[in-house]
Amino acid sequence: MAATPSQDSIRSTPLTRMADLAGTGARVGMNYLKYYGQRAVTPQTAQPALREELDAVNAKAVYDSFSRLKGGPLKLAQMLSIDQNLLPPAYASQFAQAQYSAPPLSWPLVRRTLEREFGQPVEALYDTFSREAAHGASIGQVHVATRAGKKLAVKVQYPGVAESMRSDLRVVKPVALQMFGLREEDIAHYFTEVETRLLEETDYVTELRRSQEIAAACAPLERLRFPTFYPDRCSNRVLTMDWIDGLTLDRFAASDASQESRNEIGQALWDFYQHQIHVLHVFHADPHPGNFLVADGFLYVLDFGCTRAITPEFHAQQFAFLNPALLESDAKLEQSLRDMDVLLPGDSAPQRKKIMDLARESIEVLTRPFRAGRFDFADPGFMQTLYAMGEASRQDRELRSLRGARGRAESVYVNRAFFGLFSLLHRLGAVVKTQ
Repeated sequence: MAATPSQDSIRSTPLTRMADLAGTGARVGMNYLKYYGQRAVTPQTAQPALREELDAVNAKAVYDSFSRLKGGPLKLAQMLSIDQNLLPPAYASQFAQAQYSAPPLSWPLVRRTLEREFGQPVEALYDTFSREAAHGASIGQVHVATRAGKKLAVKVQYPGVAESMRSDLRVVKPVALQMFGLREEDIAHYFTEVETRLLEETDYVTELRRSQEIAAACAPLERLRFPTFYPDRCSNRVLTMDWIDGLTLDRFAASDASQESRNEIGQALWDFYQHQIHVLHVFHADPHPGNFLVADGFLYVLDFGCTRAITPEFHAQQFAFLNPALLESDAKLEQSLRDMDVLLPGDSAPQRKKIMDLARESIEVLTRPFRAGRFDFADPGFMQTLYAMGEASRQDRELRSLRGARGRAESVYVNRAFFGLFSLLHRLGAVVKTQ
């Protein structure tokens, strides 16, 4: 297979980045016009194939644009790809590349970044350094290096990513709003939360500190491992750590691994998240498969760029929904929904009933793993029910008509963590102890 061509530059000004996305939008629009013309003269039985062809062409155009720009647009693709049922298959397939195989930057740009960060030639920093990237993602790319006999992974941030992140989100926001049929005023607080987290991901000094803190706090957990970092070769734009030879979690899931191995890795993943959220109150908030490796029977956790701390007060309010007694008392359920800003003071009685009925259904489904004591995530019924419930909510006109900024912004990454966790365990087909 031919190597992915490298980029010699990244469009760095808001105007040029906006122009790139606008050009892509125009191409997508023209593809739709062509599709509608062809559909008018196409037999109904052949129309699904015609739509699949449209999605494939448009998905490639959108992903190619996002991957050129990297930063915020590519991060959006990565976040959306976690839910394989959220997007049409063509988009899901294209966006999944953002997890660990985005087109890399050329060697001269990488060298320039390293030497600017450390004030030394690359040859003085490392004994050997691969010119070709081993992995590329939304914020940076990883190269293989050696130093003092150790094989290292060196993550180099893309030039200009930190400076362009805010403008990227302003450009991407209309795309996301249109894609999901949302109103800006209803989700402004969520976008502020996402913006904060994405800006943090460009701060490699903070990532280094958090990775070391969480690794130390999770050291007692079985079958869980973390790469060692080398602070003297880390900076605002560069992270150096041990290279781990292993399989990304999706590739391990697709392998012929035994059920016992799947259960052991799944248990390590489950225990990792429960310990972080319920004990540490700070957690790895980017649970896509490219951030986990399986090697020698251990689960290695990579990339702590996206983490989220939660207060004890928020934790108590968020996880009150795990208490079965909540479903037995309308008053307690209503108060918990008000605490989380899901119910708002101006809601009418029919609106309150609608939201509470949906909450009961959601709580019953989402708490199944916790109530079971031992849960089989290979059961297709569980994830299918989750997907169907989400799709029904998206299609419910009454729900979509509700006004107001509903839900706490802090919930965005907690919900993302648990949905990502459930999705990864389903891919693994793991049976885990949940209590």
